Amino acid sequence: MTSDVLDLRGWVRQAMDFVAENTVGASRHWEYTDSTAWFLTEFIMCVAAFSGIMGTLPVLLWMERKLLGRFMDRRGARTSLRSLWVGENGVTAGEWWNQLPFGTGVPIGMLNRTLNNVAGNDHESAEVSRVNNRSYHGVWWLLPGFFQNVADGMKFLTKEHMVPERADRSVYEIAPFLIIATTVMCFVFIPLSPHYYANNSELSILFLFAVFSVAPLGVFFAGWSSNNKYTLLGGIRSAAQLTAYEIPLLITVLSVVVLSGSFNMIEVIEFQADSGVWNLFLLPLGALLFIVTMVAEVERIPFDMPEAEAELVEGWWTEYGGLRWGLMFASEYLRTYAACILFAHFFLGGWEAPMEDTIPYVSMIPHILWVFLKAWFIFIFFVWFRAALHRVRTDQILEFGWRWLLPLSLVNLAMAVVLRLWVYDGIEGEWPILVPILITTIGLTLFILLSIDEDPEALEARTRPYNVQTPSGPAGPGQHRE
Repeated sequence: MTSDVLDLRGWVRQAMDFVAENTVGASRHWEYTDSTAWFLTEFIMCVAAFSGIMGTLPVLLWMERKLLGRFMDRRGARTSLRSLWVGENGVTAGEWWNQLPFGTGVPIGMLNRTLNNVAGNDHESAEVSRVNNRSYHGVWWLLPGFFQNVADGMKFLTKEHMVPERADRSVYEIAPFLIIATTVMCFVFIPLSPHYYANNSELSILFLFAVFSVAPLGVFFAGWSSNNKYTLLGGIRSAAQLTAYEIPLLITVLSVVVLSGSFNMIEVIEFQADSGVWNLFLLPLGALLFIVTMVAEVERIPFDMPEAEAELVEGWWTEYGGLRWGLMFASEYLRTYAACILFAHFFLGGWEAPMEDTIPYVSMIPHILWVFLKAWFIFIFFVWFRAALHRVRTDQILEFGWRWLLPLSLVNLAMAVVLRLWVYDGIEGEWPILVPILITTIGLTLFILLSIDEDPEALEARTRPYNVQTPSGPAGPGQHRE
């Protein structure tokens, strides 16, 4: 197993062995010493893995706000307490620091005035100055809007929970817990480093996607039990869409399993380290299929028809509010986070650093940091899709899933079988390193050619949701006017 400077599991096991030996081992139940140390180790690692995910989840919420704001030429959400130092349109809370006890307001007031003078609304750059009410957060790009997540969480905690009068109350109450519980369970099978994981089952990938596929049932139950036409339509759309995209997703994951020769997540990452190349360069088509199907699985734009607030208010969760809505909202981001981490594991070498053997001191960086950096990088594409692509029709979503992604996933699976049988198991020598170079070159060339090519008949018929050219005449569905 790959070495890591943070041997968290080893440290926890040593500590629990010491605790068990000095408690259970010193009693008449000494024969349970090992089992007690094992149980405590697994429990602590489960808590640590969940804490690592939840502790870094606000980074995704912050990235969503700020990146989307940059992509759409606006600054995004500010922290809700900004009126204490810069105000709304020049109206501030006054010199509130003078009311603080024990003279603590004097240094706070001096710091506030200094920051506003140095990095306030007035800035030498016109692009920055045109954004008002940003205070010194407008310059320190690591801070703006981050604590808005805390304010949103407090709002969800304090809102009242109301059940629709004619809803099926039992199913209505169970559906959110089904979605939340299965989403959290997904992270049991996702390792964050070679020594930072909750479970290392030999069939971890199989168990992971079995649990991952349960949440859509909760979505349908939530839409149906609310006794609302909008929620029912959202639930039906969700069931149809997720069925169409889960099959290509599972076939794509199967191609990674076939190429790696294991259902174990850690062994998939170890295969990429041993082969000397990430799966992204061996299965570029699989990487593209995986990120597209995952965007559809987590119901983000352009595949957010189950929610479609423009016509379904808020889709299948229209009737939910308060803490339940907040937890389901967090579950959606958790599933997105899981998708980003899985992409990093399946196609970007997991916690393996790029050129780890050639660049000095890279191995000193903790592996968990590489996992998070890769996952956050992949999340940029999720936000980019949201900013760049519009929502497409339900029939186009289903047609794209069944007629395009399903056949392409089978082609990708065939490529994985060929690589497994005739390259990594059948041929030894130096030239297999040329295989990923050749595959990547061909894949990139085909992607560019298909991206700039347009079928004139499809263009004029306006059957495609996206085109790089604008057809003449009135704009059809999914088209832009000249």
